[in-house]
Amino acid sequence: MSPLDYVDFIRLIHDSGRRAVIAATGGGSRGVADLLAVGGASRTIVEAVVPYAPEALEAWLGGRPEQFCSSITARRMASAALRRCAALQPAEASSRADRHPAPLVGLGLTASLASDRPKLGPHRIHLAAQTASATRSWDLELRKGARSREEEEAVAARLLVELLGAACELDGAPRLPLVDDEAVVRRRTEALPSWIELQTGRIDKTSERRGYVPRPEAPRGVFPGSFRPLHDGHRRMMHLAAERLGGPLDVEISIENVEKPALDFEDMRTRGDQFGDDVRVWYTRAPRMVQKARLFPGCTIVCGIDTLARVADVRFAGGDPTERDRVIEEIAALGCRFLVFGRQTASGFETAADLDLPPTLRALCDAVSEAEFRADVSSTALRKQTVGDTDA
Repeated sequence: MSPLDYVDFIRLIHDSGRRAVIAATGGGSRGVADLLAVGGASRTIVEAVVPYAPEALEAWLGGRPEQFCSSITARRMASAALRRCAALQPAEASSRADRHPAPLVGLGLTASLASDRPKLGPHRIHLAAQTASATRSWDLELRKGARSREEEEAVAARLLVELLGAACELDGAPRLPLVDDEAVVRRRTEALPSWIELQTGRIDKTSERRGYVPRPEAPRGVFPGSFRPLHDGHRRMMHLAAERLGGPLDVEISIENVEKPALDFEDMRTRGDQFGDDVRVWYTRAPRMVQKARLFPGCTIVCGIDTLARVADVRFAGGDPTERDRVIEEIAALGCRFLVFGRQTASGFETAADLDLPPTLRALCDAVSEAEFRADVSSTALRKQTVGDTDA
């Protein structure tokens, strides 16, 4: 299909039947103005926000991002926008969505563009669109010095409109004003059926993954984690745990997190694919340990001392020691135990024996000694080495 005129393309967006919430951190916000300038915008735009200051973006995301300008931050913004879009639907639309999912779109854009001060890093645009069935993520590095701030803003605006059109399943987007060595890196992750059910809350867990043949037996042990990324320490823990348990160890990744934004479909695919086709990976809606125990009763839960410390910490039970103890008792009643690995801390290498644990929790723990396992590596440190520190 030949490229359409910009205004005609926006008209098609407004006629698509989609409804969208858009979040843009300054750069790209002109695209919202372009959408609103064409008749019919009220059919498409539910809300548009500009979380420009760092504290505003933190409030939008529900936590501080590791980087303010990155692909993953754009995806988190889009996921938050989709949740906001769903929350703003009329009650009658929500009831209809139970039978026919509403065509809602969450769009997020974060950019580092030309400013009134020199920037050490590249000028770039990261944007994402989240729907009920797919995650789209686009990245563009601009040739530094090739444009004014206003011209870079125009590129960001066009990208935002084009991505919204793509999320509306439209073709014929106008050509972007790019220079010869610039190219938009486009990724799209389609959700598997059970992933959609999980994201919408209809189910609590699934092990469906492309290329993986599900095993029918119940897991003996489960290793929860974010695995961003999977590293040698994780692999050694899995190997030792499998030896202890006398069988394969399953992995559990919660799409919800008490302290971080929810995962999208790209997260689910990339994190699960790290394990290959011979490891069963469970995706769940179980951010808390007691929720994991409910989903996997009778299992041994493999964890590090930092995770075990959170089970013992009354802060994660609303500050109520009675509630903390009740949770531990429920985990015990579900037949779950903990296989606990030590780790390096500011005080040295610590194991479960070094923690101040309630007796009921300590009775559920089997500790792995330092002689059996020690790995002074963390996913956070690896991410910093790979990505580096970048400002917005």
